[in-house]
Amino acid sequence: MSLIARFAVTGVEPREVEGVDAAWVGAMTMYKTFAGGIAGTSVLLFVASGEVEGERSYFAAERITGSVDGGAEGSVTIHHGGLESSPESWFGHVVPHSGSGSFEGWAGTAKIEHDADGAYFVIDLS
Repeated sequence: MSLIARFAVTGVEPREVEGVDAAWVGAMTMYKTFAGGIAGTSVLLFVASGEVEGERSYFAAERITGSVDGGAEGSVTIHHGGLESSPESWFGHVVPHSGSGSFEGWAGTAKIEHDADGAYFVIDLS
């Protein structure tokens, strides 16, 4: 199964990481709303390094909760990241055995892509 899951970031909360100098790394909690492919919400821990727009790198752990066409409902965890300036470095995967409800058993890839309408996940379940 393949899903195109469009989302919008709906909230960002900067986080301090004790003992870490924020000049070289920053962390935040982000919130998203999904509409299309998946209807629902997510919360993620987002960590980024770099101060030059377009040349930063990030990684994130994201928990999505929602439903897909046909009524299947559940939650699943996705890890994703990469170097902004290098789309070939972008990665993402559905964490095996992280699903609940109808998403139990989900595994596969989950890359973020962009087009004129914004950002979206391409989720390919294996």
